[in-house]
Amino acid sequence: MQLIASDTNRELAIMLDGYSDPAILVSADYEILASNEQYRETFGEINPDRQSRCFEVSHGYRVPCDQAGESCPLIACKSSGNKERVLHIHNTPRGKEYVDVEMLPIRDSGGNLKYFVEILKRVTIASATSNSRTMVGRSTKFNSLIELINLVADHDTSVLLMGESGTGKELAAIAIHEASLRHSKPMLTVECAGLTETLFESELFGHVKGAFTGATSNKPGLLESVEGGTLFLDEIGDVPLGMQVKLLRLIETGSYRAVGSTQLKRADFRLVSATHKNLAEQVEKGEFREDLYYRVNAFPIVLPALRERREDIGLIAKSILAKLCSNKKYQLTSSALAELSEYPFPGNIRELRNVLERAIIFSPSNVIDVKVIDRCLSDREKGREKTAAPEWLDLKSQEIAYLQELLLACDGDKNKAADIAGISLRSLYRKLGIADKN
Repeated sequence: MQLIASDTNRELAIMLDGYSDPAILVSADYEILASNEQYRETFGEINPDRQSRCFEVSHGYRVPCDQAGESCPLIACKSSGNKERVLHIHNTPRGKEYVDVEMLPIRDSGGNLKYFVEILKRVTIASATSNSRTMVGRSTKFNSLIELINLVADHDTSVLLMGESGTGKELAAIAIHEASLRHSKPMLTVECAGLTETLFESELFGHVKGAFTGATSNKPGLLESVEGGTLFLDEIGDVPLGMQVKLLRLIETGSYRAVGSTQLKRADFRLVSATHKNLAEQVEKGEFREDLYYRVNAFPIVLPALRERREDIGLIAKSILAKLCSNKKYQLTSSALAELSEYPFPGNIRELRNVLERAIIFSPSNVIDVKVIDRCLSDREKGREKTAAPEWLDLKSQEIAYLQELLLACDGDKNKAADIAGISLRSLYRKLGIADKN
């Protein structure tokens, strides 16, 4: 325990050593009064010769966090009088890192809030700097995403990850698993898209010899392999309707039978699902079971599109380049980065990766400039124009458009237009919404 300033309440400072996580004692006006050994090992020493405030040390701010555009756990603690928790990006000896901050209020004998114990836990599932192994970002949208993942990770609650294709739902699922109490057990992914009901059931539950044509031996399902870990169902919206009832039974009872077997088996796993579809709409259309929807959607998390977190594009691009070429360091010029930041990226992070992969090929050196990026984006736009799906009109609208064009071709002669269309004059008037003058 290290006292930063003289304090008559030495007992309060001593108690910091009882915490296994980094902790500091803070006054009501943000002054750091003491720190424990774990804090000093993780975040560095605090200068004992000067008055240090938490927002200065943690963020380099000159004003409290709430005045700098961030949530302040101390202010929240003062307001509620209860324990508060937030996710922040802190300055550390290793650079900027995500930290889970928990603030505990301490009252004096008169019941007034006097001190606060701030407990800080490093969050390793995301990085505030370039990193090729974890999710990266600093934007408000990304911070909110990581905060939700960090909150739900310790629970066994089923999580539904939603968002456009290419937003990183599988990375988010991995982050949930790695931050959970099941992190030492396996995580297995089932790609639901394109699987028939029989294949899905066999893949998940396994099958016994002779269960169907081609089942020449017993095959254990993924549920046996994932015992105690996390099962990730990617694109759960594509699970065949007939299979959904069996999946629901598995979730509700924790039991299943291999295909062709009568033996009941138990399953122990944490379920994380992902989809780019609107499951609520699928429920309304009868394409997804309502009871299953509520089971998998216990804790929904929406991943933001890349265009909603443009300030993260530079970090993500740097991380992707490092992963694509570990033996050669590629750099983006400021103009190239600006060009990327303005592009909407309908394919999200997956599309950004494709653009950068092409940029590496086109770039004559390890410096990727705006001309190279322009070429990559231009080629993609041309390809998109060629492959873009036509916008189909409904049948009634197509019929009206046809009759209007036909009437123009007949110079307004309604009788002639009706004859060519093979309908009566009265029908022509009705279909075009023209008052019948006859």
